[in-house]
Amino acid sequence: MARAMFEYTKTVLKKVSFDANLFCKEVQKAIQRLLPYELEELKVFIKSLIQQNPELNQCLIYLKP
Repeated sequence: MARAMFEYTKTVLKKVSFDANLFCKEVQKAIQRLLPYELEELKVFIKSLIQQNPELNQCLIYLKP
């Protein structure tokens, strides 16, 4: 079940990647919902999205290094 939440989160983030504010809100929701190892995978996913949409870079502050 947890894996389904991770996949759902990735889908939502792709869909809202056009708006940095929405994207940041969804990142914050994902941090509350996902398991610690999924957050590591999410960081990698978000970094790949940032390559395509540099304005999303501001949302990295929510993901601890």
